[in-house]
Amino acid sequence: MVLALQKEDIDISALIKNSRSTKDGAQVVFIGCVRDDGNMDALEIEAFVPVAEKDLRDISAEAIEKFGLTSVDIIHRYGRLELGETIVVILVGAGHRSEAYEGSRYIIERLKEKVPIWKQELSGNARGEWVH
Repeated sequence: MVLALQKEDIDISALIKNSRSTKDGAQVVFIGCVRDDGNMDALEIEAFVPVAEKDLRDISAEAIEKFGLTSVDIIHRYGRLELGETIVVILVGAGHRSEAYEGSRYIIERLKEKVPIWKQELSGNARGEWVH
């Protein structure tokens, strides 16, 4: 299980390979990326890392219990991220695809509502508001 906040890019292939188990009938990977809204150049992402790491552990435990997942990996980046870069990867393993899909959706929704991570849109010299 990998639960981390980091500035470095995420090696998604290695994450998938290292988390796969013979108990898994399904693995679901969610990848959140910096999209081009047409009015920004990049995102600045900040996190209160100690609390965020605890929240990731709590959310992972909730999802495992609620959906019977066999594994959960969550890696969220922070710092300046350019258009097209990966922001977050959530990888879940489960015996069946329905639990894997439901667990993945649950994790991203809980992460967005609970974990202290904020983003700010950057466009040239302009900076947008910080949003959760």
